[in-house]
Amino acid sequence: MIGVQKKDKETTESLMRRFSRKIQQSGVLVRARRTRFKNDEKSKTEKRDEALYKVKIRKEIDKLKKLGKFDDEALKNIKRKM
Repeated sequence: MIGVQKKDKETTESLMRRFSRKIQQSGVLVRARRTRFKNDEKSKTEKRDEALYKVKIRKEIDKLKKLGKFDDEALKNIKRKM
């Protein structure tokens, strides 16, 4: 944890500048930005389950399109059922 104590007769601006410099030198911001949007790799089982889910939904959508009953409400119902 990075901390900065205010020195005697130090202005708030100089305190903030000193704090910002310490943050930059420590590399905390760089690490945080690097890991901000990082996603964990999905396991083999998760990938397979996701693929099977997409196949089920695609089959149901195709079936409803052939019957002429497909719309946005039908899509919501399909996802709710699965």
